[in-house]
Amino acid sequence: MISRYSRPAMAGVWEDRYRYLVWLKVEMAACAECASEGFIPKKDWIELQKKVKILIKKGGVQPKKVEEYEAVLRHDVIAFTTAIADEVGAVSRYIHFGLTSSDIVDTSLSILIQEAGEQLLAGVDIFLKTLKKNAEKFKDLPTIGRSHGIFAEPTSFGLKFLSWYCEWQRNRDRLVCSLERMRVGKLSGTVGVNPHWSPDFEQRVLEKLNLRREEVSTQVIPRDRHAELMSVFALLGSSLERIAIELRHLQRSEVGEVMEGFRKGQKGSSAMPHKRNPISSENLTGCARLLRSYAQAAFENIALWHERDISHSSVERVIFPDATLILDYALDRMNTVLSQLVVRADRVQENLTQAGPTVFSGHFLLELVKKGATREQAYGWVQDCALASLEGRGDFIELLSQHDEIKKRLTEKVIRELGSVHHQLRNVSEIYLRVWDLVGLPE
Repeated sequence: MISRYSRPAMAGVWEDRYRYLVWLKVEMAACAECASEGFIPKKDWIELQKKVKILIKKGGVQPKKVEEYEAVLRHDVIAFTTAIADEVGAVSRYIHFGLTSSDIVDTSLSILIQEAGEQLLAGVDIFLKTLKKNAEKFKDLPTIGRSHGIFAEPTSFGLKFLSWYCEWQRNRDRLVCSLERMRVGKLSGTVGVNPHWSPDFEQRVLEKLNLRREEVSTQVIPRDRHAELMSVFALLGSSLERIAIELRHLQRSEVGEVMEGFRKGQKGSSAMPHKRNPISSENLTGCARLLRSYAQAAFENIALWHERDISHSSVERVIFPDATLILDYALDRMNTVLSQLVVRADRVQENLTQAGPTVFSGHFLLELVKKGATREQAYGWVQDCALASLEGRGDFIELLSQHDEIKKRLTEKVIRELGSVHHQLRNVSEIYLRVWDLVGLPE
C-alpha cells in the first residue's frame, strides 16, 4: 500500500525486516523443540541461541542481503536461510531441518495476521466509542427519514449512529471469529503427512508460537481460512461505506444537514473557492471498493492444484498487507470524520418542517383501520388528503379533520396527536435502552 494510506504501526507489521524476524522466530521455535528432544546437541544449541540472539540485536537478517541471494537462487526462503547461515555459521545446519518453505511462510503469515488483527480490533474499539457517543448526543434530535431518497417518516438523528454502532458490534464479533480461525500454523512438510516430525512435535512447536495445528494440511494451510478473513475485511469496508454514503447524501447542498470537519487553511477546490466537499466520505467509499476486490482475489486462491501450486503467493504478498493497511487507515479516517462531524440542527429542523405533516400518513391509515374502515378505504381517504396538500390545496391535518369519512371515525384531537413528532418517536428511548441493556450504558 502506498504511504498515503498507511499508518506507521500497521506498516511496521509488513516490513521485510520484521517479516524475516518472524520467519526466524518460527525456525527457532522448531529448533528449540529439536533441542528438547536431543536432536540438537546441548553445546550446539547454546551456540545457536547465542548467535541468533546477537543477530536479532542487530535487527535480524538484512533484507538487502536476502534480495541479493534471491536474485541468484530465485527462491526467497533459501535466500533467507543462506543469509542466516552467513551470520550464524556452521550451527545454522539445524535451521529449517525437516521443514519446507510453506511451513515457515504460512505459519509466519498467520502470526503477522494476528498482530495486524490486534491493531484492527483496537481501531474498531475506538470507533465503537465514537459511534456510541454520537448516538447518545443526537438521540433527541428529530430528523426526516428518507426511503428511495424521498421524505418518509421522522426518525431520531441519533438512531443513525445507534444502528451503525450495533452493526460494528457485529463486525467486531466477525473479526474476532475470523482471526481466531486464522490462528493456525503448519510444520507438516511438503505434502502434509508429517514425514520428518510427528504431529505431536508440530503441535508443541506451534503452541510456543500461540498457534494451533492445522488439522489436515497439504503443503499449505487451506486457503478457505484466509478467504474468510478477507471477506470479513470486505464486509467491514462495506459497513464503513454505508456510513460514508449517508454522510455524502446529508452533505449535498440540497440537504445540508451535516458537514465534515474543515481545517483552517483547507481548500475545497482548485477552481471554486466556495467549495467544501465531502472528500473523506468519498475517499472511504473508494477504500471499500479496494477491500472488496481483495476478497475476490482471496476466493480465487482457495482452489490450488493438488497439494499446492504457487498461484496464491503473488496475490497474498499484496492483498494481506494492503487490506490490513487500508482498513486500518479507513477506520481511523472515519473515526476522525465522526468525531469532528458538524451536525446542523437548524437545517435538520428546516428539512423536517419542509417535509410537512403528510409524513405521518401511515398513522392515520392504521388508526382508521382500527376504527373499522377497510385498508383500501382508509388508504384512499388519507391519500386524497395527502395529494391535495402536496398540490397546495390545503393543510394536511385540516384536510383530514374535514374529510367526511375520516371525521366520522377520528376526532381532531386524535388527528393532531397522530400527526406529531412526539407520537412518531415515542418508542425511541426504549430502542436505546434495549441496546444499552445488551452492551452497557454509554460512559
